[in-house]
Amino acid sequence: MSSDTPFTCDSDPGTDTGPDPDAGHRGLVILPTYNEIESIADIVSAVLARDRRLSVLVVDDASPDGTGALVDSIAATEPRVHALHREGKAGLGSAYVAGFRWALERDFDWIFEMDADGSHDPRYLPDMIAASADFDVVVGSRYTAGVNVINWPMSRLLLSYYANKYARFVTGLRLADSTSGFKCFGRRVLEAIDLDAVESTGYTFQIEMNFRAWKKGFTLGEVPIVFTDRVAGQSKMSGAIVREAVWRVWALRLRSLLGRL
Repeated sequence: MSSDTPFTCDSDPGTDTGPDPDAGHRGLVILPTYNEIESIADIVSAVLARDRRLSVLVVDDASPDGTGALVDSIAATEPRVHALHREGKAGLGSAYVAGFRWALERDFDWIFEMDADGSHDPRYLPDMIAASADFDVVVGSRYTAGVNVINWPMSRLLLSYYANKYARFVTGLRLADSTSGFKCFGRRVLEAIDLDAVESTGYTFQIEMNFRAWKKGFTLGEVPIVFTDRVAGQSKMSGAIVREAVWRVWALRLRSLLGRL
């Protein structure tokens, strides 16, 4: 989407079905961005249309394509949209941690992780909210009902699938998709985790957060989703991210055994 495309949000998403026991709750969807100007306005609009209790925080790492400026223009007219600008590209994990701190300071009840590139469909947000009544952490899973991934090359799909098998073997996490970046945390989970101690910067961040929550005694559940490869921009996956994942899971297990997690 170009920067001069008007931002619109459906004011009547049509998802209300009667009295809601969580009507007083509020959720924040955190969207880390780096050069996502083509997709960000559409994603923000789709999120807000799903539930009136949801707000959006875009954590932008000084995107040279103007993503941050576009989000600022949206936030100027939409009170449920917020921007957190960082000075440079500092990694996915640190972006989410910054977003978590921002959410906790403002008393949000549900804190979501979600990609800004169109690969995570906001239509699953109500399912994740519903599941949060039973689980402290809800994971949007690509692998609970077969393999639900669209447009990935076979090499990438196999890497992801077996990375999850590997993570489960090493850590003991009872998740089919521990590397998913589409998640909902209850605020008490993030309050209990020492965010200063979270070290992963790439996609291992997802495994680490799940592992820390599990070791704190919180319950983890999965909601099936269909993942579609990004519709715009370029993938952030790299060899360094893969290498980090290989050894980081062993480090997490060792620290847990030593009581230093």
